[in-house]
Amino acid sequence: MIINKAYKFRIYSNQAQAILINKTIGCSRFVFNHFLSLWDHAYKDTGKGLTYGTCSAKLPAMKKEFVWLKEVDSIAIQSSVRNLADAYTRFFKKQNSAPRFKSKKNNVQSYTTKQTNENIAVVGNKIKLPKLGLVRFAKSREVE
Repeated sequence: MIINKAYKFRIYSNQAQAILINKTIGCSRFVFNHFLSLWDHAYKDTGKGLTYGTCSAKLPAMKKEFVWLKEVDSIAIQSSVRNLADAYTRFFKKQNSAPRFKSKKNNVQSYTTKQTNENIAVVGNKIKLPKLGLVRFAKSREVE
């Protein structure tokens, strides 16, 4: 049986890594808000929203239109689309309220990435992250 685990650690990034982290958070927020707007317009026009598949199929064209989206982790952008699809699924099941636009002014900013093909690895007190390279972190417990 496979058990998935999530860990939260404090990271200590250098200036270049901090800039890239902020860009990644901003791009994830932009993609989420862009597809939320498209989803709302589609729902008002047709009575049906979009799906994760249709949104993720539009990502390559969106990256051509907005070249700066290529600078950040692609999995983080895909995760924001997945989060939006999950939010709408929960909304239509009446578990949550409707998804809202993400604000830059919210003091909690984050992005999600996944481990695929060993792209995330722990090396001593550093963690290797996509596009960021090795980032120091507070290793308060062992990672299995």
